[in-house]
Amino acid sequence: MPTPLTHDDPASLGPYRLVARLGSGGMGTVYVARTPGGATVALKTMHPGIAETPEARTRFRLEIDAARVIGGQFGARVIDADPLAATPWLATEYVLGPALDEAVEAAGPLPEKTVRAVGAALCAALEQLHRSEVVHRDLKPSNILITAYGPKVIDFGIARALGDARLTRTGSAVGTPAFMSPEQATGQDHGAAGDVFALAGVLVYSARGSSPFGSGQAADLLYRVRYGEADLDGVPASLAPVLARCLAKDPAQRPRVLELAAQLHDGGGEFAEQLPDSLMGLIGQRAADVWHVPPQRLPAPVDAFTPGGVSAPVAAGADTSRRRFLFGGGVLAATALMGGGAWWWSTSGEKDKSGSGAAASGPEQTRNLDPLWSTKSSYRILEWGLPTPLPVEGVIHLPFRAVTMRFDPETGSRTEDLVADGSPWQVDVVEGREYRLGPNHDKAVGGVTPAGIDVWNKAQDYLQPTPAVFSGTVAGLDGNQLLCVRGSVAYVVVGTGKEWSNGFLASQKFTLRAADIRTGRTLWSKPLPKRPDNNWRLHFLTAEVVGERLVTLQETEPGTVRVVVRDVGSGNVLWEKPYGKAEDPDALQSPLAVAGGLLFLGGERLRAWRIENGDEVWKSASGVAYSPPAYASGVVYAVGQGVGLSALAADSGEVAWTETSDTVSEASLAWRPLVTRRYGYYRNGVQLHAIDLRNHKAGLTYKTAATRFYADAPDRLVLGMGESTLSAYPLK
Repeated sequence: MPTPLTHDDPASLGPYRLVARLGSGGMGTVYVARTPGGATVALKTMHPGIAETPEARTRFRLEIDAARVIGGQFGARVIDADPLAATPWLATEYVLGPALDEAVEAAGPLPEKTVRAVGAALCAALEQLHRSEVVHRDLKPSNILITAYGPKVIDFGIARALGDARLTRTGSAVGTPAFMSPEQATGQDHGAAGDVFALAGVLVYSARGSSPFGSGQAADLLYRVRYGEADLDGVPASLAPVLARCLAKDPAQRPRVLELAAQLHDGGGEFAEQLPDSLMGLIGQRAADVWHVPPQRLPAPVDAFTPGGVSAPVAAGADTSRRRFLFGGGVLAATALMGGGAWWWSTSGEKDKSGSGAAASGPEQTRNLDPLWSTKSSYRILEWGLPTPLPVEGVIHLPFRAVTMRFDPETGSRTEDLVADGSPWQVDVVEGREYRLGPNHDKAVGGVTPAGIDVWNKAQDYLQPTPAVFSGTVAGLDGNQLLCVRGSVAYVVVGTGKEWSNGFLASQKFTLRAADIRTGRTLWSKPLPKRPDNNWRLHFLTAEVVGERLVTLQETEPGTVRVVVRDVGSGNVLWEKPYGKAEDPDALQSPLAVAGGLLFLGGERLRAWRIENGDEVWKSASGVAYSPPAYASGVVYAVGQGVGLSALAADSGEVAWTETSDTVSEASLAWRPLVTRRYGYYRNGVQLHAIDLRNHKAGLTYKTAATRFYADAPDRLVLGMGESTLSAYPLK
């Protein structure tokens, strides 16, 4: 879907007038453009800062060459290009159709006849490439556009000539892990047989909605690609053996593309006849989108960094960050915010939201309920964990890599995406503004793009760079983190060193910094411990500003978690202590529970420490391990192993009550509970349990595939995050 040009986009490139944006990534921006005669084209650019490096220009030129090789029948026809311009650009036909991953997401897995037709056409595309001694090396659903006349292969950014190693080196894995060949995953030569392997993965995805090697951390995916068996469950029985041969670990055992094409389809009939109506409708919608372009250019938001833009610092003790607003220190802080009136717990005269349309009475209507809605989306578990859903101005934002997916809280339907660079651990929401730590291409020097902070709000509906740019850093490092924003100050982790696709490098250097978003001034910077090569653990699991203290759970080295408290004014460490045994460090990504100057922690025991100096105030009896806790109205709530939800007095640690349900054996400690005035929510086995705080029993249970739960107070929802599913449950 086209989006408006920003105030600093050029008016034209070459003879082409820019009309709107199609997308932007780490390497460049793609525009909708018009020729002097009024024809519409897609115009791909490379950021000038990146283009300063000869290697990047060479890649861009090779991409142009590969696009010309595949031609207009199987790709986007090249109309014009200038790889030598200050901003290199490539103009191609504007393809009227969605990417394959978008098509599957919108229309569901494709029928077998469609999969076969798509596969045969892609074989013809690859044959044309291979005949010209070019391999694609990054064939995946997002690089395939579906039109009424056949699929078109795009994005040849890492394509290369067969046998040409100029832009790769042995041992370096380049590509997309879920669709790599085994030889590519080990950094070895990826030839024509490697494209066949990737094509089979694409067809498995088309047939069932997921890759043959699942999802998860990149290291796990690469291991499965190299050594694991392809999972073909859900693939039509007549198609599975054909694709299984293509997925052989030994390239010599895979069929050639023409042989595969003959096994997939006889070539008869029109391509459009092989497509389901839902997909044809989506193609028609995309054809119409190009004529509904937004305003040609958004004005520069001159007041973005004045009191009408980024807010001034808030008083000590006030806390309006995303984490505190959503969770209120472990419980929804609505009573204080609404002057004692917690309106979302009132059900008088309102539509019931029990799930499955059931009322809240009668055992048959309170057990194993369906969610209000559930949507299988295109996000996956990333190397660092699941993305976090963020309620913002009546819309649910779900940041994932280069986009923020947006969902209607009432129906779960996906609305227009917000295109941006960044990852879930690089986003925070404060007072209706979304802040992102990502690349600032305008400040690139010598081909190195620094990290900077962008801001979004509902009024402008696009990301605008702020003055906070961290010169000398490298935006492409996955270890960069935006911990939180407090007032006009952002607390970030930024690094320098070589980019790497397999976690950290020991040679990279990271610092924790505080920066004023309005002026861009760095207030302080502190070095962080190095990470070993190929490590996937971020420096910080969670962070919160409490008064004049920055409270963090920091992994000083993999598997070793410490509570580190710093002065917000200087960044100096005031005190630090070992967290203790952490069976699942990822559970500690839960928001912190703080109240009355105390920090509450789970683990082998529940504990309360003074934020001022780290002194221990109380700890629970030994013998029961606990989840990260939540706090509400003088009570600490946590899920105990084998005991379910427990409530303890916040000032003394005395146990007030424990759950009396008879189904606590599968109580999950992997996330904190959510607590309202009436219920405490946590995962138990394959269900979400809502424990009635009056009788300490499960009042409601819901089917769930989620492992993490967040409160969306304005929309009265519990949002559940699973491996590839976002679900909503009623918040009561």
